[in-house]
Amino acid sequence: MSGSPSVRALRGATTVDEDTVEQVTERVQELLRDLMARNGLGEDDVISAIFTATQDVVSMFPATAARGIGFGAVPLLCAAEIPVPGSKPRCLRVMLHVSTTLARDQLHHVYLHGAQGLRDDLPA
Repeated sequence: MSGSPSVRALRGATTVDEDTVEQVTERVQELLRDLMARNGLGEDDVISAIFTATQDVVSMFPATAARGIGFGAVPLLCAAEIPVPGSKPRCLRVMLHVSTTLARDQLHHVYLHGAQGLRDDLPA
């Protein structure tokens, strides 16, 4: 890492086996922890987060799970993923806007569980 911090966007996704509060909480928190750790980020580095969920995940807001691990001061937004035929079911996605000194090609996007392989073109 070098230079002045820049605003960058990190992508990540995961899936749940069941649409339950417990599993959504577990998988969202796992995804966020992994994104933060792999990119050397702390909560103060996160500017905002946008979560989407497929239409078959309605048990809770992903932002609620994020608040449970310290994202309470971060602006969070949840939205519905568009229902494209053949898309990954029970999928939760996030776009984190962060302040980092990492170059764009040094960012580590994270895809877990059934979401692995959604973006094989991105650096892991």
